[in-house]
Amino acid sequence: MSIWGKVVGGAAGFALGGPLGALLGGLAGHAVDKMRESTQGQEPDDATKKVAFTIGVIVLGAKMAKADGVVTRDEIGAFKEVFRIPREEMKNVGRLFDQARKDVRGFEPYARQLGRMFRNNPAVLEELLEGLFHIARADGKVTADELDYLHQLARIFGLDPERWERLRAENLEPGDGDPYGVLGVPRDASDAEIKAAHRKLVLENHPDKLVAQGMPPEFVELANERLATINAAHDQIRKARGLD
Repeated sequence: MSIWGKVVGGAAGFALGGPLGALLGGLAGHAVDKMRESTQGQEPDDATKKVAFTIGVIVLGAKMAKADGVVTRDEIGAFKEVFRIPREEMKNVGRLFDQARKDVRGFEPYARQLGRMFRNNPAVLEELLEGLFHIARADGKVTADELDYLHQLARIFGLDPERWERLRAENLEPGDGDPYGVLGVPRDASDAEIKAAHRKLVLENHPDKLVAQGMPPEFVELANERLATINAAHDQIRKARGLD
């Protein structure tokens, strides 16, 4: 079964708990209190993390649309394109998106739950933000409201400023941005420092490693795109410095 089938299957809400589980439970008609009580103090397993990541993309994407005030057809198309939702699951995913957008709670409880769940896997949280950036820029620009929203998510997730600046550099001017910013190094960094930074990012953001840490396999294409951006920035610097 794909991750989308597990998300809308209902039973996942019991294992997930917290505000994400409550939202999923409400969609499936389960008892929210029981979900919260049954998982209190438990460390989530790998399958639960993958469900949480997927619901997080849907819910935080819906909250971003609400913060921006409008959902464009391009953004909806980007969501479907990036996350490859099977046609048979599209209606249920849409219901969860709409329920999250109408939910009176802000985005903060959901972000805090995800931050706690992936506190030891910051690269997975970066990948979640990468997906939201992709949706935000689908209509040709990331608005000031969207950028502020994503920055707030990064802070709640507990990502350090350097990680946020790398994400920002990668996504605001994809293909034309500062390659040093993408690697998170100053322009006067030595060749050895640049090589070390690139190696660290490649190891940290390898799709296989991200899947092992809780990112669903359905999101591998997005991870591959990010890895390509990192490698392209490194190649650009090497070429400019005559290291090829």
